[in-house]
Amino acid sequence: MNRPHFADIARELTQAIASGRFPVGSYLPTELELRDQYKTSRHTVRAALHELQQLGFVSRRKNAGTRVESAQPKNDFRASLASIDDLVQFGSEHLRVVQSSEEIPAVGKLADVLRCEQGTRWLRVSSLRVDRDRKQPPVGWTDVYIDPAYLDIAETARAEPDTLISSLIEARYGRCVAEIQQNVQAVNVSPEMAARLQVEAGTAALEIVRRYLDSSGVAFEVSISIHPAERFSVSMRLRRSET
Repeated sequence: MNRPHFADIARELTQAIASGRFPVGSYLPTELELRDQYKTSRHTVRAALHELQQLGFVSRRKNAGTRVESAQPKNDFRASLASIDDLVQFGSEHLRVVQSSEEIPAVGKLADVLRCEQGTRWLRVSSLRVDRDRKQPPVGWTDVYIDPAYLDIAETARAEPDTLISSLIEARYGRCVAEIQQNVQAVNVSPEMAARLQVEAGTAALEIVRRYLDSSGVAFEVSISIHPAERFSVSMRLRRSET
Protein backbone atom coordinates (compact mmCIF):
# COMPACT_ATOMS: atom_id res chain seq x y z
CA MET A 1 0.00 0.00 0.00
CA ASN A 2 1.44 3.35 -1.01
CA ARG A 3 1.82 6.03 1.62
CA PRO A 4 -0.54 8.97 1.14
CA HIS A 5 0.81 12.22 -0.27
CA PHE A 6 0.74 15.11 2.18
CA ALA A 7 -1.77 16.87 -0.09
CA ASP A 8 -4.16 13.94 0.29
CA ILE A 9 -3.94 14.16 4.08
CA ALA A 10 -4.43 17.92 3.99
CA ARG A 11 -7.49 17.48 1.78
CA GLU A 12 -9.07 14.95 4.15
CA LEU A 13 -8.44 17.15 7.17
CA THR A 14 -9.85 20.15 5.32
CA GLN A 15 -13.02 18.20 4.57
CA ALA A 16 -13.26 17.10 8.20
CA ILE A 17 -13.00 20.71 9.36
CA ALA A 18 -15.55 21.94 6.80
CA SER A 19 -18.02 19.20 7.79
CA GLY A 20 -17.79 20.11 11.47
CA ARG A 21 -16.03 16.95 12.57
CA PHE A 22 -13.34 19.26 13.90
CA PRO A 23 -15.22 22.47 14.79
CA VAL A 24 -13.60 25.87 15.21
CA GLY A 25 -11.86 25.99 18.58
CA SER A 26 -11.17 22.27 18.72
CA TYR A 27 -7.80 20.59 18.26
CA LEU A 28 -6.71 18.16 15.58
CA PRO A 29 -5.10 14.84 16.56
CA THR A 30 -1.41 15.08 17.41
CA GLU A 31 1.30 14.55 14.80
CA LEU A 32 1.99 11.09 16.19
CA GLU A 33 -1.70 10.16 16.12
CA LEU A 34 -2.02 11.33 12.52
CA ARG A 35 1.18 9.52 11.61
CA ASP A 36 -0.27 6.25 12.92
CA GLN A 37 -3.71 6.92 11.42
CA TYR A 38 -2.36 7.48 7.92
CA LYS A 39 0.52 5.02 8.26
CA THR A 40 3.01 7.56 6.99
CA SER A 41 5.98 9.57 8.23
CA ARG A 42 5.86 12.42 10.68
CA HIS A 43 7.48 14.62 8.04
CA THR A 44 4.50 14.02 5.71
CA VAL A 45 2.04 14.84 8.50
CA ARG A 46 3.87 18.09 9.27
CA ALA A 47 3.74 19.07 5.60
CA ALA A 48 -0.03 18.46 5.55
CA LEU A 49 -0.56 20.53 8.72
CA HIS A 50 1.62 23.29 7.29
CA GLU A 51 -0.65 23.38 4.24
CA LEU A 52 -3.72 23.82 6.48
CA GLN A 53 -1.94 26.55 8.41
CA GLN A 54 -1.04 28.41 5.20
CA LEU A 55 -4.68 28.30 4.15
CA GLY A 56 -5.82 29.72 7.49
CA PHE A 57 -7.68 26.65 8.71
CA VAL A 58 -5.50 26.07 11.77
CA SER A 59 -2.89 27.64 14.00
CA ARG A 60 0.03 25.76 15.50
CA ARG A 61 1.94 26.41 18.70
CA LYS A 62 4.72 24.36 20.20
CA ASN A 63 3.46 22.13 23.02
CA ALA A 64 -0.09 23.41 22.44
CA GLY A 65 -1.16 21.39 19.41
CA THR A 66 -2.98 22.30 16.20
CA ARG A 67 -6.09 24.42 16.82
CA VAL A 68 -8.88 24.85 14.27
CA GLU A 69 -9.31 28.57 13.56
CA SER A 70 -11.66 28.65 10.57
CA ALA A 71 -13.94 26.39 8.53
CA GLN A 72 -13.13 28.39 5.38
CA PRO A 73 -9.77 29.07 3.74
CA LYS A 74 -8.36 32.59 3.59
CA ASN A 75 -7.39 31.99 -0.05
CA ASP A 76 -7.70 29.07 -2.42
CA PHE A 77 -3.91 29.01 -2.40
CA ARG A 78 -1.16 30.91 -0.68
CA ALA A 79 2.29 30.42 -2.08
CA SER A 80 5.10 30.68 0.43
CA LEU A 81 8.05 30.71 -1.93
CA ALA A 82 11.48 31.16 -0.44
CA SER A 83 13.47 28.82 -2.67
CA ILE A 84 13.43 27.02 -6.00
CA ASP A 85 12.42 23.87 -4.10
CA ASP A 86 9.30 25.68 -2.83
CA LEU A 87 8.33 26.51 -6.41
CA VAL A 88 8.82 22.87 -7.42
CA GLN A 89 6.50 21.89 -4.57
CA PHE A 90 3.86 24.29 -5.89
CA GLY A 91 4.09 22.56 -9.24
CA SER A 92 3.42 19.19 -7.64
CA GLU A 93 0.36 20.44 -5.77
CA HIS A 94 -1.43 22.11 -8.69
CA LEU A 95 -1.83 20.33 -11.98
CA ARG A 96 -0.97 21.92 -15.31
CA VAL A 97 -3.66 21.42 -17.97
CA VAL A 98 -2.04 22.37 -21.28
CA GLN A 99 -4.41 24.30 -23.55
CA SER A 100 -2.09 24.95 -26.49
CA SER A 101 1.53 25.05 -27.63
CA GLU A 102 2.95 26.94 -30.59
CA GLU A 103 6.08 28.68 -31.81
CA ILE A 104 5.62 32.46 -31.98
CA PRO A 105 7.74 35.59 -32.52
CA ALA A 106 8.02 37.97 -29.56
CA VAL A 107 6.97 41.41 -30.74
CA GLY A 108 5.88 44.63 -29.08
CA LYS A 109 5.24 44.53 -25.34
CA LEU A 110 5.87 40.79 -25.17
CA ALA A 111 9.48 41.24 -26.30
CA ASP A 112 9.93 43.83 -23.56
CA VAL A 113 8.54 41.46 -20.93
CA LEU A 114 10.73 38.59 -22.16
CA ARG A 115 13.71 40.98 -22.44
CA CYS A 116 14.60 39.77 -25.91
CA GLU A 117 15.05 41.32 -29.34
CA GLN A 118 11.93 42.01 -31.38
CA GLY A 119 11.04 38.99 -33.48
CA THR A 120 12.88 36.44 -31.32
CA ARG A 121 11.08 33.11 -31.65
CA TRP A 122 9.86 31.21 -28.61
CA LEU A 123 7.86 28.06 -27.98
CA ARG A 124 4.81 29.12 -25.93
CA VAL A 125 3.04 26.53 -23.79
CA SER A 126 -0.26 27.87 -22.41
CA SER A 127 -1.91 26.12 -19.47
CA LEU A 128 -4.51 26.34 -16.76
CA ARG A 129 -3.40 25.61 -13.20
CA VAL A 130 -5.99 23.58 -11.29
CA ASP A 131 -6.31 21.77 -7.97
CA ARG A 132 -5.80 18.03 -8.10
CA ASP A 133 -9.51 17.26 -7.65
CA ARG A 134 -10.36 19.74 -10.43
CA LYS A 135 -13.57 20.66 -8.60
CA GLN A 136 -12.54 24.25 -7.89
CA PRO A 137 -12.18 27.06 -10.45
CA PRO A 138 -8.68 27.39 -11.97
CA VAL A 139 -5.98 28.81 -9.71
CA GLY A 140 -4.52 30.64 -12.68
CA TRP A 141 -3.35 30.75 -16.29
CA THR A 142 0.30 30.50 -17.30
CA ASP A 143 2.08 31.15 -20.59
CA VAL A 144 5.53 29.57 -20.52
CA TYR A 145 8.07 30.70 -23.13
CA ILE A 146 11.03 28.42 -23.83
CA ASP A 147 13.69 27.91 -26.49
CA PRO A 148 12.05 26.38 -29.63
CA ALA A 149 14.83 23.79 -29.59
CA TYR A 150 12.96 22.22 -26.66
CA LEU A 151 9.96 21.42 -28.87
CA ASP A 152 9.40 17.97 -27.33
CA ILE A 153 8.93 19.55 -23.90
CA ALA A 154 5.40 20.63 -24.87
CA GLU A 155 4.21 17.03 -25.15
CA THR A 156 6.10 16.02 -22.03
CA ALA A 157 4.34 18.85 -20.19
CA ARG A 158 1.00 17.29 -21.14
CA ALA A 159 2.10 13.87 -19.98
CA GLU A 160 3.55 15.08 -16.67
CA PRO A 161 1.11 17.76 -15.43
CA ASP A 162 2.52 17.89 -11.89
CA THR A 163 6.12 18.66 -12.90
CA LEU A 164 7.37 22.19 -13.60
CA ILE A 165 8.52 22.75 -17.17
CA SER A 166 11.88 23.96 -15.86
CA SER A 167 12.28 20.58 -14.14
CA LEU A 168 11.41 18.77 -17.38
CA ILE A 169 14.06 20.77 -19.24
CA GLU A 170 16.58 20.02 -16.52
CA ALA A 171 15.85 16.28 -16.62
CA ARG A 172 16.00 15.99 -20.43
CA TYR A 173 18.62 18.56 -21.37
CA GLY A 174 20.62 19.02 -18.18
CA ARG A 175 20.07 22.78 -18.12
CA CYS A 176 19.63 23.59 -14.47
CA VAL A 177 17.93 26.56 -12.84
CA ALA A 178 20.47 28.53 -10.84
CA GLU A 179 18.26 31.54 -10.14
CA ILE A 180 14.67 32.66 -10.60
CA GLN A 181 13.86 36.35 -10.94
CA GLN A 182 10.26 37.13 -10.06
CA ASN A 183 8.15 40.24 -10.56
CA VAL A 184 4.61 40.57 -9.18
CA GLN A 185 2.17 43.32 -10.10
CA ALA A 186 -1.57 43.97 -9.84
CA VAL A 187 -3.59 43.82 -13.07
CA ASN A 188 -7.20 43.64 -14.21
CA VAL A 189 -8.34 40.47 -15.94
CA SER A 190 -9.02 40.95 -19.66
CA PRO A 191 -12.29 39.66 -21.19
CA GLU A 192 -10.41 36.83 -22.92
CA MET A 193 -8.63 35.80 -19.73
CA ALA A 194 -11.84 36.16 -17.70
CA ALA A 195 -13.49 33.42 -19.75
CA ARG A 196 -10.55 31.10 -19.14
CA LEU A 197 -10.44 31.72 -15.40
CA GLN A 198 -14.21 31.81 -14.83
CA VAL A 199 -14.27 35.34 -13.42
CA GLU A 200 -15.77 38.65 -14.51
CA ALA A 201 -13.75 40.85 -16.85
CA GLY A 202 -11.93 43.54 -14.90
CA THR A 203 -11.49 41.37 -11.82
CA ALA A 204 -8.36 42.19 -9.83
CA ALA A 205 -5.52 39.71 -10.32
CA LEU A 206 -1.84 39.16 -9.77
CA GLU A 207 0.47 38.93 -12.76
CA ILE A 208 3.66 37.05 -11.93
CA VAL A 209 6.58 37.03 -14.35
CA ARG A 210 9.34 34.55 -13.58
CA ARG A 211 12.65 34.38 -15.44
CA TYR A 212 14.53 31.08 -15.09
CA LEU A 213 18.30 31.60 -15.38
CA ASP A 214 21.02 29.00 -15.82
CA SER A 215 24.42 29.16 -14.13
CA SER A 216 25.71 31.56 -16.79
CA GLY A 217 22.88 34.00 -16.14
CA VAL A 218 21.01 33.27 -19.39
CA ALA A 219 17.21 33.01 -19.22
CA PHE A 220 16.06 29.81 -20.94
CA GLU A 221 12.47 30.01 -19.73
CA VAL A 222 10.09 32.85 -18.89
CA SER A 223 6.63 32.31 -17.45
CA ILE A 224 3.79 34.82 -17.23
CA SER A 225 1.00 33.81 -14.84
CA ILE A 226 -2.35 35.44 -14.09
CA HIS A 227 -4.03 34.58 -10.78
CA PRO A 228 -7.40 36.00 -9.68
CA ALA A 229 -6.80 37.90 -6.45
CA GLU A 230 -9.24 35.87 -4.36
CA ARG A 231 -7.63 32.58 -5.35
CA PHE A 232 -3.95 33.26 -4.83
CA SER A 233 -1.56 35.24 -2.67
CA VAL A 234 2.19 35.26 -2.26
CA SER A 235 3.87 35.29 1.15
CA MET A 236 7.53 35.51 1.98
CA ARG A 237 9.87 35.84 4.93
CA LEU A 238 12.47 38.59 5.16
CA ARG A 239 15.42 38.11 7.51
CA ARG A 240 18.04 40.59 8.56
CA SER A 241 21.33 39.74 6.91
CA GLU A 242 24.24 38.78 9.11
CA THR A 243 26.91 41.45 9.57
